[in-house]
Amino acid sequence: MEGLFERGIEEFNKQFFFEAHDTWEELWMETTGSHRLFYQGLIQTAVGFYHLSNENYKGACSQFGKALAKLDQYLPDYHGIETQQLVDRVRECLSDTQALRDTGTGRFDERKIPQIQLITQGTE
Repeated sequence: MEGLFERGIEEFNKQFFFEAHDTWEELWMETTGSHRLFYQGLIQTAVGFYHLSNENYKGACSQFGKALAKLDQYLPDYHGIETQQLVDRVRECLSDTQALRDTGTGRFDERKIPQIQLITQGTE
């Protein structure tokens, strides 16, 4: 199952959001306990960016909001990733996307799309 989690991160970081969603959903369906809600938050994040890539700003805002409500429970890091960094960037993307949705003009700056960062272990 860990292979699916890691594959989903790789797909997300390559901006293959639909594929990351599918990978994590397969993992989510087989999961119980605390990881389940976490995976659902990642799935919703990927779906939000998929909607954003298709200029579906309403759908992206909805998914980002749902994802943040879940991922906020797993700060500052969880399951080997830096969730604080991810949540901060998704929150910024949500704000920008809300402005695009509300004005109906402009284009999202794709450079703001986050990468999922793994926790690095320092050496003493």
